[in-house]
Amino acid sequence: MALKPLHDRVLVRRTESDEKTAGGLIIPESAKEKPAEGEVIACGEGARKDSGELIEMAVKEGDKILFGKWSGTEVTVDGEELLMMKESDILGIIA
Repeated sequence: MALKPLHDRVLVRRTESDEKTAGGLIIPESAKEKPAEGEVIACGEGARKDSGELIEMAVKEGDKILFGKWSGTEVTVDGEELLMMKESDILGIIA
């Protein structure tokens, strides 16, 4: 990957949304919501305190995460659309 996030930023690949409802109805592209789940592709080193001490990241590469609906900035890396967001935008890690 040609992009390494800085500080407390995380690069995320969205997971694909379901194309059918639980009842079996097919959802057209225009009606789909972008999923708020993804996989961490790359992480920065972490934030720094005023004293210069490093605060380690709570997430790591490969973690499945849940994030806010409007979180992050869309970026294109090697032709793939990814999200760049601060670690504080992540709501949780999916076990």
